[in-house]
Amino acid sequence: MTSKNAVDNFLTCKSIAVAGVSRNKRKFGYIVYAHLKENNYKVYPINPNVKEINSEKCYPNLAEIKEKIDGVILVVPPTQSVKVVREANELGIKNIWFQQVSSSEEAVKFCEGNNISFVRDECILMFAEPVKSIHKFHR
Repeated sequence: MTSKNAVDNFLTCKSIAVAGVSRNKRKFGYIVYAHLKENNYKVYPINPNVKEINSEKCYPNLAEIKEKIDGVILVVPPTQSVKVVREANELGIKNIWFQQVSSSEEAVKFCEGNNISFVRDECILMFAEPVKSIHKFHR
């Protein structure tokens, strides 16, 4: 179960990479990216198959980002989550948010074994202020 402390820690992150961003504005990876961007977070889109999102550079992986990253939101299939978490750890990133259905047991155990604060089975849109639309109702 995710602790309130893990959620609060993640919400202090100002520089966030979103792994699994899509060009499709209806996909959740894009929605998360756009919401954070609209609300003054420094957001870095990650997708190895996309060069740009809204005329901004899209990175193939975390290592390509030269600025300091405070946290990573994963909107990827569970089979890819451990790879992203391992890369985050190598770069010293210690705040991970697994969007629903993106975590794997291997990725979670890796976080636990490497002192990485993580949120699991929660939606970032329920917590990242301002909470809007249906997310506000559900919260």
